[in-house]
Amino acid sequence: MAHVTFPHTDPLVVSALVSAGGADYQLKRVFIDNGSSQNLLYLTAFIKLRLKRDQMKAANGPLYGLDNEPVPMQGIVRLEVTMGTHPRSITRELAFLVVDLPSVYNAILGRPFLTAFEAVTSIPHLKVKFPTPWGVGEVLGDQEMGRTCYLSQINPAAPSRPSEDLDLRDETSLQQAQSGEETEAIPLNPFDPERCVNVGRSLPPADRDKLITFLRANSDVFAWVPADMPGISAEVIVHKLGLDASRKPVRQKWRNHSVEKLVAIREEVKRLLDAGFIREVQYPEWLSNVVLIKKSSGKWRMCVDFTDVNKACPKDSFPLLRIDQLVDSTSGHELLSFMDAYSRYNQIRMDPEDEEHTSFMTDQWTYCYKMMPFGLKNAGATYRRLVNKMFKLEIGP
Repeated sequence: MAHVTFPHTDPLVVSALVSAGGADYQLKRVFIDNGSSQNLLYLTAFIKLRLKRDQMKAANGPLYGLDNEPVPMQGIVRLEVTMGTHPRSITRELAFLVVDLPSVYNAILGRPFLTAFEAVTSIPHLKVKFPTPWGVGEVLGDQEMGRTCYLSQINPAAPSRPSEDLDLRDETSLQQAQSGEETEAIPLNPFDPERCVNVGRSLPPADRDKLITFLRANSDVFAWVPADMPGISAEVIVHKLGLDASRKPVRQKWRNHSVEKLVAIREEVKRLLDAGFIREVQYPEWLSNVVLIKKSSGKWRMCVDFTDVNKACPKDSFPLLRIDQLVDSTSGHELLSFMDAYSRYNQIRMDPEDEEHTSFMTDQWTYCYKMMPFGLKNAGATYRRLVNKMFKLEIGP
C-alpha cells in the first residue's frame, strides 16, 4: 500500500474535519485509540479552535490515565466531526472531554467515536473504515506523523517537526495578540479621514508630533486596498513550488458549502479577481477545495486546502530568525513600531509554471493564483528571502 511502509507497529494517527464556532478546521495529530473509553480534546487544541470555556459543560466523575492518576478535566464540549472523502463521508456530533495535559496529540478518538461512526480500524493497514449512505468510507493514517508523535511521546527531549495543528485550512486560526496600550486613530490625509493609523497615547507630545509628521509625509507607502499594491517584481523574487514530478496530481472532491458560505466565497473571489491575484483556469491537474474560517469579527475568511499539493513539495529549509539576536538588537532603542505589510504574501508572484498547480474550485468556476497565497508549504521561507533582500544593508552580522 502506497501510504504504508512495512513492517511497522506505528499508531493510527489521522486528520479530522472539525466544525467549531461556525468554522471548519482540519485538525491534525488525532490519535485513534481503541482502548480509550472517552474522546479527548487537549486544552491547547481547544484554545486553537477558538472555543470558549462557556461552551463546555461540567464533567461528572473522575477520569484515570494509565498511571491510575486522576486526569485534570476542564469540561465536556460537543463538536461535529466529519470523516471520509465526499461523497463517502459522514458527520457525527461527538462529545469530547477537554483535558489539561501536555501531549503530542491534539485529540484522541476512543470507543465512543468508533460506536458513533460504526467504524472498524486496521493498525497494519493504518486505515479506518465506516459505512455511509454512498458506500464504505475510509480515512488513511499518516504513518510519518504517527511515528513522529510516538517518538516524541516516549522521548520528550527528542526534536519533533513543527506542529501544524490546524491546516487551513490555515495560517490564521490563532488570533493576533493585542497590545494593551491605548491608541488613537490619526488620519494621514485630512481629506480622507477614514484612512487612519493608530498611534500610542502614551508617547511624549514631542515624539508623537514627529511621528505623525513622518507618517503623513510618507503616506504614499500605505496600501488601503489591493489595487494600491503594484507587487514585487519577478526579477526580485517569485515563489516556486518544486513539485515532485513522480507524484500523481490530486483533484479533490467537491465539498458542499452552505448558502452563507457560498456568498462569502463569491465576494472574496470577486475581490481577488479585481486585485489581479487570481485568474480563471481550465483543465488543471491539481485542484483544491475552498475552506472558510470564521473571523473574530463574524465575517468569513476564505482559505484553500493545499494539503495534497503541500505533500508533493519538498521542504525549503530556509533559516529562521534568531529571536535572541533580534531582542538584543532592540537594546537602547526607545520606540517600537507594530506596522505590518498589507497582504504581504500576495505581493509575491507565483512562478508562471506553478500557477495552475494552485487551482481551486468554487460553485461557479475554477481559478488559480497569480500571486503567492497563504497555506502553501514554503510560502514563509519565500517571504523570509524577500525580507532579507529588502533589508540586506540593515541586517547586522
